[in-house]
Amino acid sequence: MDQLAVRCSVMRGGTSKGLFFLASDLPADRAARDALLCAAMGSPDPRQIDGVGGAHPLTSKVAVVGPSAEADTDVDYLFLQVWPDRAEVSDGQNCGNMLAGVGPFALEQGLLASAGEVTPVRIRMLNTGDIAVAHVQTPGGRVRYDGTAHIDGVPGGHAPIPIDFLDVAGSSCGALLPTGNAVDKVDGVRVTCIDNGMPVVCIAAADLGITGAESPAELEADSELVARVESIRLAAGPLMNLGDVHAATTPKMSLLATARHGGAVATRTFIPHRVHEAIGVFGAVSVATACLVPGSVAAEVSGLTGTSGGVELDIEHPTGYFTVSLDVLVEDGVVQVRRAGLLRTARLLMRGEVLVPATGEETTP
Repeated sequence: MDQLAVRCSVMRGGTSKGLFFLASDLPADRAARDALLCAAMGSPDPRQIDGVGGAHPLTSKVAVVGPSAEADTDVDYLFLQVWPDRAEVSDGQNCGNMLAGVGPFALEQGLLASAGEVTPVRIRMLNTGDIAVAHVQTPGGRVRYDGTAHIDGVPGGHAPIPIDFLDVAGSSCGALLPTGNAVDKVDGVRVTCIDNGMPVVCIAAADLGITGAESPAELEADSELVARVESIRLAAGPLMNLGDVHAATTPKMSLLATARHGGAVATRTFIPHRVHEAIGVFGAVSVATACLVPGSVAAEVSGLTGTSGGVELDIEHPTGYFTVSLDVLVEDGVVQVRRAGLLRTARLLMRGEVLVPATGEETTP
């Protein structure tokens, strides 16, 4: 037998797409698991031509799902980023887009039973240990994918999947504002470093000599800008308690400009070496939260002031906008996040087996 068959599903989650595996179907050994995933995606190869990857970080993602080891959650979810151009698999961050597919996948796989018209699925995100609750439509006991909910970056309408995040502030960096400041000067540029589910460095686009209306392709083609953004990222990493981030996927770098379509702020986000066609789920949550931090770069660009209570902010990105719901308490300039939520959609695209070359050294789960 020259190929190994491994059960999996292909799902779109939010504006990302990837492979969903049951944890029990993958090797327990990390090195063997990562080698299998690289082979499945076709990495390392920028085109991923010999695998099922989509030749872009947003379509070369993996979700590993299994029964939760904790009593307060239904399933455990590990997000893995498989890089197209190198044989590397990273677990250094969450992915809120792929998260949208975890509830439907868990229900499809029988990891929990449906509970009426809408089934709440409590998900432990193993990358950070945080909990999310996804509300999946399950009429007649089956996952529903069709509907009228629309998210920018995805054509058509689909069933809505509202997701609530429980206490994700500082999940990677140890604090909502990991430097303790609303504004820092990093590598000569004013920035706001924030972590409300995703470490993000917010920078005014104008401070880097751009408008913030450029397309992702235009930004990626500007080699001087790319180098400048990366220099700031490398300097910000240790300040955010992330250590040396040369090989890391965080922090994300979000260049902010005045909103052009009625939103709170416009974003162009390096993730970190490509520019997102939209914006990541947790990245949007962190940027929205930064807009409410008094004195922050995001607050200055958006023109918002920190006020307590519930608020919905539309975070603009290259293909539309992302609505983030926040409930915050602002006292003496200090922001406490009481709730963060958003709306995503997902769809099961394919299920079956992915085939990888058999080496004769595979490790069984």
